[in-house]
Amino acid sequence: MQAVPEPPARRRSLTGTLAMLCLCPSLALAQQASDWSQVEAPTDSPPRSIGQTNSGCVAGAHALPLEGAGYQVMHIERNRFYGHPQLVRTIESLGQKAAARGLGVLQIGDLGQPRGGPMSFGHRSHQTGLDVDIWFNLDPKFYAGANLLRSNVNAPSMLNASKKGLNRAAWKPGHITLLELAANLPAVDRIFVNAYIKKELCERAEGDREWLRKIRPWYYHDDHFHLRIACPADSPACDNQEPIPAGEGCDASLNWWFNHQPSSTPTPPPPKPRLPDACQAVLSAP
Repeated sequence: MQAVPEPPARRRSLTGTLAMLCLCPSLALAQQASDWSQVEAPTDSPPRSIGQTNSGCVAGAHALPLEGAGYQVMHIERNRFYGHPQLVRTIESLGQKAAARGLGVLQIGDLGQPRGGPMSFGHRSHQTGLDVDIWFNLDPKFYAGANLLRSNVNAPSMLNASKKGLNRAAWKPGHITLLELAANLPAVDRIFVNAYIKKELCERAEGDREWLRKIRPWYYHDDHFHLRIACPADSPACDNQEPIPAGEGCDASLNWWFNHQPSSTPTPPPPKPRLPDACQAVLSAP
């Protein structure tokens, strides 16, 4: 399934992308999501991602340690800090690189549930243990007043009050460095950011700009970036997305985003793909 939003030439793929990243699962999926969200621990089995990132699961997931070099997990009470071991290693590597560059403490949002699968709120993707949200906020004082579960704070937006550009008091050169570090990690397939953030990267990035290709504009994503790794080699039942188009993505395909905002009229989400049969065994495993 194509999950890289593109301008009109690729507009037929946009509906499928909405299914992957749109918030608020339909009521028809609520019970299924509840089943997955009530599971408290991963399966005791070799790791493998199964299905599509918006319709799948993960066996043998690992928990990201709640604190590590250069990062700490937020909203612990959600129990969404699980992923394929390769995702966990990728986050830990990014934290280490960010710390070495003096970027501050990365605040890690949702990964996935212990066995992946659909969530009861917040995401339609993040189901196969390959996705993580990382906040743009780099100020360690921001969450100092949060309780031990770090559940009393939300990520601050990088956009200005008009939502038509960046908040220059919040956006720093270190954010460009962070996204470059993230995009250059070997396992990373793509990273979703707000279109104004992508525009800033196109205008400011220097040197080797090949990494910009992995940075994809998408609605919202102004307070965090959504990092997705490719299907790991140990997961033959994992469905990779279509390849990202060639080029930096700083052309007319980016300009399209500033003239096409999401409709304010609620529309039902597209039909959701059926979970692979193998996911039932993952859900019911002891």
